Amino acid sequence: MEEGLISVDRWSEPSQAYFLSHLHTDHTKGLSRRWKRGPLFCSSITAKLLPTRFPGFNLSLLRVLEIGTPHSVSLVSPKSGLEITVQVVAIDANHCPGAVMYLFHGEFGSMLYTGDFRWETTSDRTQIAKAMLLNALGDDKLGMLYLDNTYCNPWFSFPPREVVAQQVVDLIASHPDHDIVIGINTLGKEDLLLHISRALKTKIWVWPERLQTMHILSYGDIFTTNTSITRVRAVPRESLTIDNLKALNTVRPTIGIMPSGLPWVRPANEKDASHGASHSNRHKRKMTIGGSSVDSSKVGESPSSPLMLNHHVYSVPYSDHSCFTEIREFIEFIRPSYIKGIVSSSTWYINPFHYFGNLCGAHKQMEESSKNIRSDLAENVEIIQTESSVGHDKFDEVKISTKVVRQAARKSRVSVVRRERKGVRITHMDDSSRTDFDV
Repeated sequence: MEEGLISVDRWSEPSQAYFLSHLHTDHTKGLSRRWKRGPLFCSSITAKLLPTRFPGFNLSLLRVLEIGTPHSVSLVSPKSGLEITVQVVAIDANHCPGAVMYLFHGEFGSMLYTGDFRWETTSDRTQIAKAMLLNALGDDKLGMLYLDNTYCNPWFSFPPREVVAQQVVDLIASHPDHDIVIGINTLGKEDLLLHISRALKTKIWVWPERLQTMHILSYGDIFTTNTSITRVRAVPRESLTIDNLKALNTVRPTIGIMPSGLPWVRPANEKDASHGASHSNRHKRKMTIGGSSVDSSKVGESPSSPLMLNHHVYSVPYSDHSCFTEIREFIEFIRPSYIKGIVSSSTWYINPFHYFGNLCGAHKQMEESSKNIRSDLAENVEIIQTESSVGHDKFDEVKISTKVVRQAARKSRVSVVRRERKGVRITHMDDSSRTDFDV
């Protein structure tokens, strides 16, 4: 797709159409009530919620997309000046209210932007989304997948949310004399709160702004701002701190519950996170809440059980993002040619192509090209052993004649060599000059 046509969850670059996947703040950075760059496409729920986040927003700019229904967007090519048509389908992302994935079709092929998503194969919503994606793709092959890679690491494994929701109910029921404080964001975890309310037949306290959101979502009768009629309170996540819980316990016995896939309990060795750290030693790790470091102890035998982080706080693996196995199942289903992660600043970040490149069409193409290059260069390569500048491991330094490298470049295969020989310096030499390519 040409630059300057479409932006998704990016608000600082000039485009002709803008798409919002959902209203979490990390996806709205740069968006404001004064927005006027162009039309903003989103789901109907996001359109209802957006004025509460951005009062005074020009609602005439909103374009509501119905889930599963193809919509055509007319744009003008910045290069040719000709009118082009891009077809887009919004698919339920099963993340927070209003969250959607976007599937784009055009002369560029097909590309899918997942935004933040949860791919629970046992969920009815996921099965509906799966059918919609298959129908929208038709006979097309998906080219690029922009993937929610928040937990694209074997270290992360979550049960389905309905299982964890019942764990939370059991945890609350096992503390009949305690007040319960649950840390949540301004949007999300509604299904967890609904499950608790129905199972325990109780209303749940929320702060006033959150109650407004619940009314928009038609859940107002389940939530209240009256603390005297319920012992279960949902509070802003940042207010659930060790110090606050200690203060609450001087008045009434209180426990806090942190529902999230976030690694509150980090690996003893941070490097473990990059290599699939075992869950068996989670009780030996450290975590931080509200700036306070605490020890954790395991509750139950299953690594998917709640963790008691100290006397007052439990962590439960209730996540609105896909875990590693779910990401793999999704990629096996969608089979894109290429993958690009949309999260790049996480401590746990790993390029999804590292784990799932073998499931992509481009990987097979690179393997074939790599075989051809190795064959073409076999008689022109001299292998010598050198010491790595960053360690004691041996790396190969490959000397390749200038003529052969240039031939390979003309065939657009040099990038394949670079991928195949990570950490290797490819050097080509002739009588007059020397150029080094660090790859």
